[in-house]
Amino acid sequence: MQETLTHNTARLELQAAVTPAGFEILAITAGIGKGWHFSAEVLKSSVPLWNNVECFIDHSWFGHSVRDLAGILYDAQYSPEHHGILCKLKPIGPSAPLLIELGKELTQAGTPPWDFTSPKPNVGFSADILFTADHKEVEAIVKVNSVDLVYSPARGGAFLRALNSTHPQFFIKESVMPKEIPPSTNGLSPQESPISDRQVVRNLRGEQDQAVQLAAEAEAARQARIEMCGLLLDTTLAGARLPEPLSSRIRKQFSGKPFQPSELQSAVEDARNLLGELNGGSIIAGPGRIQAMYSSEDRLQAAVDDLFEAPRDPSMQGVKVEKLSGIKELYLLLTGDRDFYGGYYPDRLHLATTADFSGLVKNAMNKIVVNTWEQLGRAGYDWWTKIATVEHFESTQTVTGTLVGTVGALPAVAEGAEYTELAIGDSPETGTFIKYGGYIPLTLELLDRDETRKLKAYPRELAAAGLRKISSLVAAIFTENNGTGPTLADGGALFNSTAVTSAGGHANLLTTALSASQWEVVCTAVYNQPMLIKNATGYYGMGPKMAINPRYLLVPRSLQLTAMKILYPSLENAASIYSENLQRGQPGDVITVPEWTDANDWAAVCDPRIAPAIYIGERFGLMPEIFISSGESAGAVFTNDEHRLKVRHFLAVWVNDFRPLHKSNVA
Repeated sequence: MQETLTHNTARLELQAAVTPAGFEILAITAGIGKGWHFSAEVLKSSVPLWNNVECFIDHSWFGHSVRDLAGILYDAQYSPEHHGILCKLKPIGPSAPLLIELGKELTQAGTPPWDFTSPKPNVGFSADILFTADHKEVEAIVKVNSVDLVYSPARGGAFLRALNSTHPQFFIKESVMPKEIPPSTNGLSPQESPISDRQVVRNLRGEQDQAVQLAAEAEAARQARIEMCGLLLDTTLAGARLPEPLSSRIRKQFSGKPFQPSELQSAVEDARNLLGELNGGSIIAGPGRIQAMYSSEDRLQAAVDDLFEAPRDPSMQGVKVEKLSGIKELYLLLTGDRDFYGGYYPDRLHLATTADFSGLVKNAMNKIVVNTWEQLGRAGYDWWTKIATVEHFESTQTVTGTLVGTVGALPAVAEGAEYTELAIGDSPETGTFIKYGGYIPLTLELLDRDETRKLKAYPRELAAAGLRKISSLVAAIFTENNGTGPTLADGGALFNSTAVTSAGGHANLLTTALSASQWEVVCTAVYNQPMLIKNATGYYGMGPKMAINPRYLLVPRSLQLTAMKILYPSLENAASIYSENLQRGQPGDVITVPEWTDANDWAAVCDPRIAPAIYIGERFGLMPEIFISSGESAGAVFTNDEHRLKVRHFLAVWVNDFRPLHKSNVA
C-alpha cells in the first residue's frame, strides 16, 4: 500500500455552545467527511493537536492575517458521548467581536423566547487539517492548521445551543442588544428596566439586516474566491500540458468551487506520475499531439551516430538533430580545447550537457562494431557459429569441459544377488582464456585535420579483426599439428586413424579426396562412432553407437562447388547423378572455411545442438570491446598528444569430444 500525504480543508460539522470563558465546540466527529473516513482511534490520537489552534474569520489562500484572528482552542479532549473532539474556544483578537456576535445570535443567548424561530445565516466552523490516508481511509491527523468561522460550511456546521447563559454580558454589545428587557423573559439582571415592543422590533430588524448584509458580503467573497480559483485552474492546466483526458478530469474536479493551490498542484503531480507510469516516462502531452522527449545527451548521441554512420538507437530513429561537420567540431564542442592540449575546459563551452567526447565516440564505435560484425557474418565469417557452442564465463580461470560417459548396457541381476557398480567415467578437456587486443592512436593532429573518414574506418577494422580472430582459432583446430589437431586428454591427437578400442584411438582421419561416395563413407564412420563409457582398459570403444550423421561439410574455397554438388543435388550437372539418390532428403550444409589454404583437405562436423564438440568461451562478450583513453592527465595524451582507441577480447577455444568430428587430409 502506498501512503499518501493529503492536505485538505475538511469542512466538518462543528457544534458550539456558550461557556463562561467562551464557547464549547465539537471540533470533529468520527465518520465520513468530504469523502474521507475518520475513525475514533485516529481522533483519539489527534487530541493534543487541537490545543492552541487559532480560529480565524473565513479561510485564506495565502496565509491568514492577524486582522482575521478571532479566537484560540484549548482544553481539547475526546468525548465518547459525541464520538468526537470537544474543545473550548476563547474569543481573542481583532475579529473576536464578530465571533461573539455570531455566536450569540446562533446560540440565541439573551434572545427573547418569541424570537426562536427567526431565520439564521448559514455560518459555522470549518477545520483546515493535514492528514495521511490510504485511499479514502484516514490513517493519522498530522496537523490542525486552524478552525475557521466561515459561510456555508460543509455538512451544516453551526452554533447549536447555549449550554450556559448565566454570563450573556460576555457576548452582548451595548449598541446591539437592548438594555431594558424584562427579567421574566430574558434571564438578565432584574435591575435592568424593560423597553417597548416597538424598540425590540426595531432592534431585531437591525440585527436581521446586519446578518443579511454579513451573509451577502460572505457570499460575494466566496464568489470572488471561486473566480480566482477558476483563473488559477486555467493557468495551471495550460502550463502543465497534460493529455486532454487527464486535464478534463482535473478541471471537473476543481471547477466551480474554492480550493487551496496546494490541492490543485498535488492533483497535477499525481496526473503526471500516472502518465509516467503508463508510458514509461517517455512521452508528454504537447499542443494537440503527443511527442517523445529527448535530453541533450540523447540528441548529441544521435548526431555522433550520424557522423560515424552508425545505426541510431531505435527510440531516436525519427528525431531530427543538427548535423556535425566533422570530428573536430564535436571535439571542440564538448571539450573547449581550442589549443589542442588534450584537456577539458568547461568555461569555454557554449553547450550545457553532461555528455563527454570520449563516451559519445566510444558508443558510436561500439555500434559500428556490432553492425560490422553482422555484415561480415552475412558474408561468411561467422561460419564457426554453425559448428561451435558459445558459453559465457564469469572469470578467466582455465575452463574444464568434461565429457561424461554413458552406460554401455545394464547387466542382468540374479535373484537375491547384489547389484554391481556401473562403469561410467569422463574425459576432461581444458580450455585457456587468452586476451587479445591492441590500440589505435587518435592523435590531436588527426582531430585538428578533421580526418573523420579515417576515424570512421577504425571501428570497422576492429570488428573485422575480432571476427577473424575467432574464425582463425576455430579453423586452426582442424589444421594445427599438420592437420591432426590438438592433443586431447586421452593422449591421442584430435584426428587420428587409430582404432577406438585403443587408448587415444579416434578412427576419424582419412586421406581420400572429396566425392559423393567418400562423403557417404565419412558419414558412416561418424554414425558408427562408439559413445564414451570410460577411459580405461576394457572400456575403450565399447559404448553404443552415437548414431548421428554429420550435418556440415567443411571445405576450402577450392572445393566449394564440389561440395555443393554433393549436398545440393540440383547443382550437379553430370549425366548420371549419383549424389542425388544418395543425398536426397538428407540434412546437410556446405561451409567454406576462409583460413584453410590446403586445396584438398575437408572435414565433417555434426550439429552442435545434438552432439557438441567445439566450444568457444567468452568473458566480457563475444564481440571485442572498445575503450577510449582521453584527458590531459592520461599518459598517452601527455607524452604523445593522442587519445587511444583500445580493443580487448577475452576468448577460450577448445575441443570437448572427437566423435562428432572427422577429417580427411588429402595428399
